[in-house]
Amino acid sequence: MVSDRIHAMKGLHWVALFGAILFAWIVLYAMSLPSDLRAASRIYGSDLLTSLCVVTPDAAGFVRVFIMWALMSAAMMAPTALPALATYEDLSRSTEDTHFGQLVWGYLVVWIGFSLIAAALQMVLFGLDLISAYGDSRSAILSAVLLALAGAYQFSRAKEACLSKCRRPLTFFMQHWDEGAWRNGLRLGLVCLGCCWALMLLAFVGGVMNIAFMGLATVIMIFEKLPDIGRWLTKPLGVVLLVAAVWVLMTAI
Repeated sequence: MVSDRIHAMKGLHWVALFGAILFAWIVLYAMSLPSDLRAASRIYGSDLLTSLCVVTPDAAGFVRVFIMWALMSAAMMAPTALPALATYEDLSRSTEDTHFGQLVWGYLVVWIGFSLIAAALQMVLFGLDLISAYGDSRSAILSAVLLALAGAYQFSRAKEACLSKCRRPLTFFMQHWDEGAWRNGLRLGLVCLGCCWALMLLAFVGGVMNIAFMGLATVIMIFEKLPDIGRWLTKPLGVVLLVAAVWVLMTAI
């Protein structure tokens, strides 16, 4: 049971992981605050820290935009992988070292790679004036294309294949156990990327720095990977996204 695995999350490594997730969300919230609110409240304590929290492409540049995407990927995707990580630890109890850190880093490396691509895409779209400085779409066509892409992908065999592995982590890890924690982490990251890349790109519709969008998308992706709930969510979500794509186009005409 998923709930049993979650209840078994004990130890300093889990505390560190949960702490890292919480830290990522706090930093993302700080980055999302309007600049005038930051200046008025002075909650960051120094001009340097305030400037570091500016992550709009025009003011921050590629490196800080990439860091923002890396934090967003960690904050949103790590919670979706918790049942799989707990399953791996259960399988490792008979060994002296679970190599839990290697598993987590292997998983995150995949999403760091995704963050590089997403940050580059944000810079290009901003340069073309298709998105605002805060990452939300200025183009009805771009929004419709991203919504239609994400909606259609919900019905694809690739999505279903990746979800089937995420929903059955025990079977997934047993098939590749001999490859070790690092490679299993990479495999898990690639599978999760296959599940969620299209939904993550909807940040360009909802707003890259929109905390509400991040939270909603995270909850959806968590539920979608649960075996008892996810199978009832994937295709209806695809219908909603396709309808939203048509609605965006129709309202723009």
